[in-house]
Amino acid sequence: MSRRRVGFYLSDKKRRRMNLDAFAELCAGHGVEVVEIDLTRPLGPQGPFHVIVHKLSDVIVEAEHDSQSQELLANFQSYVSAHSSTVLLDPLPAMTRLLDRFASYRIMSELHNSLRDWRICCPPYLDVHSSRDMASIQQEVTTQNLSFPLICKTRVAHGSLSHEMSLIFSAASLGEIHPPCVLQSFVSHGAVLHKVFVVGDKHFCVERPSLKNFPSGPCDRKSIFFNSHQVSKPESSSDLTAMDEQMPYLPPPSSEAVAALVKELRVQLGMALFGVDVIINIHTHTLTVIDINIFPGYEGVPQFFSCLLSHIESVLDKKASDDKAASGLPSTVATTEEQNTKRPASLH
Repeated sequence: MSRRRVGFYLSDKKRRRMNLDAFAELCAGHGVEVVEIDLTRPLGPQGPFHVIVHKLSDVIVEAEHDSQSQELLANFQSYVSAHSSTVLLDPLPAMTRLLDRFASYRIMSELHNSLRDWRICCPPYLDVHSSRDMASIQQEVTTQNLSFPLICKTRVAHGSLSHEMSLIFSAASLGEIHPPCVLQSFVSHGAVLHKVFVVGDKHFCVERPSLKNFPSGPCDRKSIFFNSHQVSKPESSSDLTAMDEQMPYLPPPSSEAVAALVKELRVQLGMALFGVDVIINIHTHTLTVIDINIFPGYEGVPQFFSCLLSHIESVLDKKASDDKAASGLPSTVATTEEQNTKRPASLH
């Protein structure tokens, strides 16, 4: 079998965090060549690519207002369109949708319909598109059954600004928000965040620090502005995460419920590399989904490299099998039916 070539496009920061050189060494031992893609040069001579793994979030977001980023994105899309046999992890439309919290929160809010038996939900939320009179926003907060405190997040779910959030404790403080943004009812969860990392048909749950509990209901407390990285990274230490020692023990998420959630989201998103932030409501013990993340950092997942390589190989094996079936040649790998029982469908 000819050597398989996998193109990677990552930001410099993402490349360093992932340690792409180490992953390339692992791949080389399995007959897979890793090639770093330079978007500033034509992609044709850099190929061919059997698979492209990418996180184009920076480029997609900047293309909204930057002509150079628009050109880079257009060149990438042109290459992908002209090379339909190249598998893209993950599809650009799916990734673009998750960059918009207005869109991703609609997906989250619909989960309770398909996962009702698992008691999985999303907190009430409100899209705030523009600065309107305060009375109308206050009225919508009431109409949509949001409860104080509210957590406010930017509409764009990428970049340093996307980590800048605030806790709003009263209707009077709603004048401090900066639309476009999302308002979401804050759910007390014992200062524990469960990050679910998905790699194809595998997933891993990692515990992180999170915001401490706050009493439900409006109060005259001043709004709290914070950066989510300062409260939810493994090394985070903040007064906002300090818990009362009297806090009763919260059970971790049910592994069966998390598996059901991941299975449903893989169908809804059509993606292989994403993360889900979930918490446990201290009052109801309900599994509550609060965010979905594109190609996260996978910190705390030691099996990430082997799982990513395994997924890439499974996608390529299935594509080779499908191509041979389409050409009428006997397949030398597992049949499509057999593969579908073991591996996720091609995300191409």
